[in-house]
Amino acid sequence: QVQLVESGGGLVQAGGSLRLSCAAARSHFTSPAMGWYRQAPGQQRDLVARISRGGTINYADSVKGRFTISRDNDKNILYLEMNSLKPEDTAVYYCNSIPQFRRGYWGQGTQVTVSS
Repeated sequence: QVQLVESGGGLVQAGGSLRLSCAAARSHFTSPAMGWYRQAPGQQRDLVARISRGGTINYADSVKGRFTISRDNDKNILYLEMNSLKPEDTAVYYCNSIPQFRRGYWGQGTQVTVSS
């Protein structure tokens, strides 16, 4: 199985919060790390947060101090807690294994829209 299913996006005002979830097939969760990516219209897909199997975490500078990544290794679920959201956080958010378990495979993503 290669399934990745993102959820939890929505429309929120600037300063608000959202919690994203990613239900992943076990095959992804056994990779060295999992990550959250985002892609704004006309932009490339960028990694915003990464968590290793051992719990080492890295964030893009643009989200440090506002986003928190976590994972439930028993349930194979990846989370992204997003606080103090800004209009520039508006994007489709995706999760994936790092390196990708199946190269080129992405889930449907979840849309996050932050209004000013």
